[in-house]
Amino acid sequence: MHLNTTSPMSVDKKDHIINAAMELFAEKGFEGTSIRDIAAKADVNLAMVNYYFGSKEKLFEAMVEQKATFMRGQLEALESDKELTELEKVDRIIEAYVDRFLSNPGFHKVIQQEMLKSQREEMHQKAINIFIKNTQNFNSIIEKGIKKKVFKKVDPPLVFASIIGTINQVLVSKKVCNVFAGKDPCYDPYTDEHFKKRLLTHIKQMIHSHLLNQ
Repeated sequence: MHLNTTSPMSVDKKDHIINAAMELFAEKGFEGTSIRDIAAKADVNLAMVNYYFGSKEKLFEAMVEQKATFMRGQLEALESDKELTELEKVDRIIEAYVDRFLSNPGFHKVIQQEMLKSQREEMHQKAINIFIKNTQNFNSIIEKGIKKKVFKKVDPPLVFASIIGTINQVLVSKKVCNVFAGKDPCYDPYTDEHFKKRLLTHIKQMIHSHLLNQ
């Protein structure tokens, strides 16, 4: 019988290193962050970071996997929920992604910017493959709504892209958000519940209009 030899302490240490890397990537970008920086931020030796991840690229992939896995669990739970309608499930997904992105805008901005670059093609493809898994439950929910004739015959992956793309556009520039909100440069839209509610309302209205047979 195969035994799992990974101790809780080693898992916690890996998560600690990932969290330190996430903060640095958000602050300095992927290119501007070194493995040595991450080790110093996590207060561990360089050898430990290399032992767990092997490279900065592998650490980035592990970080993306960690975040995507958490969201995947929420999506799976929503898809299997027997009490909610398909539209309610879509609304919950929108809320989950807005919460997730606005709670750490720097990190998600780094991912978005990194995916636009032509370097590190192998790392990018692995990250894309991780994210794609999270669209499967969403697509299934939309397809069930179409089958029930509650939703129009839409393109589920592009509906998902419309949701994520709108949130990402908000994350591109805090200054642009300040213009949208009519606020001064010191204003932080990502911690403002009013702006968050405004964003949620807009995305839901947009997606409802696109989905619903009326």
